[in-house]
This record gives sequence, structure tokens and C-alpha cells, in this order.
Amino acid sequence: MAEKATQAIDKMSFEEALKELEEIVRRLEAGDVELEKSIEIYERGAKLKAHCESRLKSAELKIEQIVQGGDGKPRTEPASFD
Repeated sequence: MAEKATQAIDKMSFEEALKELEEIVRRLEAGDVELEKSIEIYERGAKLKAHCESRLKSAELKIEQIVQGGDGKPRTEPASFD
């Protein structure tokens, strides 16, 4: 994880960020990390979580759905995830 700790979060793919976030959660749950290090990796985890949420939101905004218009012709509109 030392290599990833120096990697800028904003340059990470969703998958990279999620993998590191999962590793942080595993380490914190194991309880084998000193307090100061726990705080440090927790803060990085919070940033990774925000990054993942941002990437997901961005992906949602790019997805469109095909619908049939009132005239019977297909058209696209933003997908609704509600």
C-alpha cells in the first residue's frame, strides 16, 4: 500500500480507489494499526470514498436511456436512477 499512498487520488480510476479503500477498511477492522496511522489512513479512506462517489455520479450523468416519444420515434433522455 505504500506505493498507492503516494498516488494522487484524483488520478486514480474508480477501481483503483475502491480497491485501496477496501484495503483501508480491512486494516482498520483488523485493529492492528497504531492510532496515529489509523487516523492517517482513515482520512485517506474518506477522500477515496468521496472520489468513488464522484466518479459514480459522473458515470450516472453520462448514461442515457432510449425511450419512445409521443410520435412513436425513439429518442434518448438522461437515465433516471430513482
